[in-house]
This record gives sequence, C-alpha cells and structure tokens, in this order.
Amino acid sequence: MQRMVYNIDLKELSKRESEKVEWKENGDDKNIVKSIVKTISAFANDLANIGGGYVVCGAKEIKDEYGFPKICYKGFSSDQLKEIEGAVLSHCRDRVRPSLSPLVQELDNPADKTTRILVFIVTASPKAHTYRDGETTNYYVRIGKETREARNGILANLLASKHEIIPFDKRANPNTLETDIDLFVFRDSMIEMELDRSSKPLEDYLSDKEQIAEFVPPLCVRQTLDGGFCLRNFALFMFGKKAVLSRNFPDAYISFSIYNGIDRSEPTAERHLFTGTIIEQTQRAVKLLNEQAYTLFDKTSGKPNQVKYPVRALQEALINAVVHRDYEMPEPIRVTVFLDRIEIESPGCLHWGVDKEKFIAGKASPKWRNQSFAYLFNKMQLSQSEGQGISTIIRTMKEEGCPNPIFELGTENVSCILPAHPRCEIVEK
Repeated sequence: MQRMVYNIDLKELSKRESEKVEWKENGDDKNIVKSIVKTISAFANDLANIGGGYVVCGAKEIKDEYGFPKICYKGFSSDQLKEIEGAVLSHCRDRVRPSLSPLVQELDNPADKTTRILVFIVTASPKAHTYRDGETTNYYVRIGKETREARNGILANLLASKHEIIPFDKRANPNTLETDIDLFVFRDSMIEMELDRSSKPLEDYLSDKEQIAEFVPPLCVRQTLDGGFCLRNFALFMFGKKAVLSRNFPDAYISFSIYNGIDRSEPTAERHLFTGTIIEQTQRAVKLLNEQAYTLFDKTSGKPNQVKYPVRALQEALINAVVHRDYEMPEPIRVTVFLDRIEIESPGCLHWGVDKEKFIAGKASPKWRNQSFAYLFNKMQLSQSEGQGISTIIRTMKEEGCPNPIFELGTENVSCILPAHPRCEIVEK
C-alpha cells in the first residue's frame, strides 16, 4: 500500500504556535512513546479549537544564543523510524478509546541527510479520546505548549465541546425537587424579565414540559426511578431556595473585599460574602461596586468632574464573571477593590471555543459556558447583548480616560483588572 505524501515544511512547523506542534528528540523509549500518544490524543481532543496538531520526532526545541526558540534536528535511521512508528500506532490503536490513526510522514533531516524526521499528523476529532496508561484511563488536552490531563472544569469543557455531556446549566440536578424553587423569587424574576403570563399559574412551569422562554429548557427533569421532578442547574441557581443552593454548591458565592491600599498587606479590610441566587448575588455586588465609581474633582483640570471607574465597565466585568464562571470548581468569585484598581476573578478557564487574542481585544465571537444564565440575565437587562461584554468594558474605560483593562487568562481562572482613572493618584494621596 502506497503511503500518502503530505506537503509538510519543517521550517514552517518551527514557526507555528507551540500549542500546535510538539517536538520529541527521541522516540525509542516506552515512556516517550506514551508521551507521544498522550499528545496525539490531546491534539485529537482539540480543546483549543485549532484543528489538531503535529508531533515531530527526531528534533527538539532549544534556545539560540539570543534566547529565541531554535530547532535542533537529530533524526532517526530507517530501522528506528519503523520501530517508533509501529509502537506509536500500536498504542493509538490499543490504548486510545476511541482508537486513533494519525497520519504519518517521513521527512529529510535538514542537518543530516543520512537520517530522517518522523511526523505524526493529527486532525481534530468529533469525539473525546482517552488514553489508558496501565490501570488508569484519562483524557488529555493541550494547554499552551504542554500536554495535560484534563480534570475538573477543563474535562467538563472538553466533554461538553464534544457533546458527550449536557452543559452544566442545562444538566439535571438529582439532589433537588421541584419544590426547591422559591416561588416568590421566581414570580418577581418572571415579572422583571417581562415573561409573566398571568393566565398561567407559576406551578405549571415546575414540570418537564413548559418553558419560561425561548432558548431556555424546562425548569425540571423527570426522575426515572420515582417519576418525580428535579431541577436543572440553571433553575436552582436563578430561582432556587438559598439553603438548597448552598447545600448543593457551597462555593457558589461572591467574595467582596475592599482594601485601603494597593495590595493585601493592609491590616484591615472590609469584607462581604454574597450568597443566594446568582441574581441576588449580582445585584448586591453591583450596588457595592457602584459605590467605587464616585466622582473625582480637580478644579485645575479642563474636565473637573471625572469618575474613578465607569459604572458600565464595573457591571459588565462582574456579570461576565457570574454568567461565564465554571460552577463546578470549588472556588467563589472574588471581587477585590484596591486604591488604584479593581480585580474580578472568575473560577474556570476561558471557554474552549474562544480565541484568546480576540477575547483580549474584545472581538471574540460569542460563546456560552452557561447559555441559560446569559440569556436570562440579558432578559433582566443585567447584561449587554451576546458577545458585547468585553468590548463594552474596553470602550467605556477608554471613553472615561481610564487605562485599558487587563485580562489574565489562567488555566483555573479568568481575571479582569480595571485600573482606576489616573486622577485618583493625585486626588487620593
């Protein structure tokens, strides 16, 4: 059988982003073979939505004399190539589920014509793949230039992206009953969202049939064992009784701290913990945030009255944190007010389908981690239309003369840092 030839240029690969290319100097050791196959499964899982990737064997990435990345080519003999290729493909077939068949290409070694470079070409898969290493079986993903085991929220993101689990907000919560809805909160929210239908009792919505709005599933799911109903997570978070929400998700609250200085070394701080439905938490936190958007006066300036922070930016940053956080991570949302900035930290990494550069620039296409939350918050006029939150923060900060917002995108949290207007350095000294 003739092997298909692909147009691969090693020089071009060396210029690619590290999250799309993995360089392996060797491949004739069983632990290295395991590492290669874990990376192949990570590229196939394609959490970063980049289309797959390349594993290049027989070369390693080093630094040149100026500290810039440089590729050092070693290469393999013909026998080594066959041995490595056979071992890798065997693992992909026997230890990866569903099994994988990466494409393989042998290339001339630019540094030594007597040896060759082996490239495994991996395309993104519509499935989520596991790798079995001994008695343990795990999912792997690519985070930057590293292959990591997918855990917690990252694993949930992976499985949701492959449609192998229901998104968190729409998932049934078996630890709840339909009676765990707070009917007073539910009624007030329906009115505020202009979804109130006076001809229909609220109790009619506590079923698996009636929807309160388009794009939002019914509040309840029928239990298979006893035929009763349990709540979907979005119903619990939006309209559930406080005690039930706290029992099921004890870390789903907002921690709000105010320091008088520029770091956490201050001996005293004002602290608040906001619990209850995420609507209640948001409204209470927004009220306290708005107090930070006071006016700074300077009669010597051509614009004597200047707000320290634009209210809209503060609100959008907080609501983004509430709506898009990963509620399966055991951490609260943290809002920290310093003298010169406000930091809002939301648990969970950036949504798997969002481009990092476009996100920071406020130009990313809208993606929902919790679509029901986003839709209902918009109906309550607590948030902008889809995809406008980050661009609104950037625009309103610029319009008020504040420094650009800073977005820090970690593997376990996303932080938005809003610097105060420069005038605060003068006025508040």
